Amino acid sequence: MIDTSEDRDTEKPEMEELVEEVQISEEEQQIAEDAESDAVEECQAEKATPEASAESSAEEQAAEMKDRLLRALADVENTRRRAARDLEDARKYAASGFAKDLLNVSDNLRRALDAVADDAREGDETVENLVQGIEMVEKELLSAFERQGIKKVDPLGEPFDHNFHQAMYEKPDTEYANGNVAEVLQPGYVMHDRLLRPAMVAIAKGDAAGTPPDDVDSVDTTA
Repeated sequence: MIDTSEDRDTEKPEMEELVEEVQISEEEQQIAEDAESDAVEECQAEKATPEASAESSAEEQAAEMKDRLLRALADVENTRRRAARDLEDARKYAASGFAKDLLNVSDNLRRALDAVADDAREGDETVENLVQGIEMVEKELLSAFERQGIKKVDPLGEPFDHNFHQAMYEKPDTEYANGNVAEVLQPGYVMHDRLLRPAMVAIAKGDAAGTPPDDVDSVDTTA
């Protein structure tokens, strides 16, 4: 009879090794499955990241395009306003150059009238008619100026204003208050709100009695 105890003893370690190999294989399989799961999650994350990045990039591009559009609209509106303002100025001041050329004509007409003495007008009918004709021409010229928005600046007795007056010298002992216009050497003209020519004036120095008041500053005659 064959003794199989030795064979059993021999088979037992082999079975244990086989069980151990199976356990190791299961562990390896679990590790492999975990690794595969991690790889799938990473792959999904990698796929999701570009999509999110693409969405973010699209939003940024849309915001940038909107900002550019708003800036372009603002530039167009500013350009339109400037063009409208320039057109309005061109309409208002189109005749300014021509008007400046006529200012001397108006001055000469007034000088001609001032040169005729009152007794000469009364004693000679021809001179009287001539003076009346010159006065009519001057009146018509000033009316044409007014229709174009041109007004005469004759500031005798008014306070000096460097925006519209040009001081030529100071005139003491006048009937006007200190700092006021005591004499108009040449009248000025304005067109709408734009100065065509300043009035050349003399400034009163001191009050009517000839004594400068203490509380009035001296006038800058270099304006």
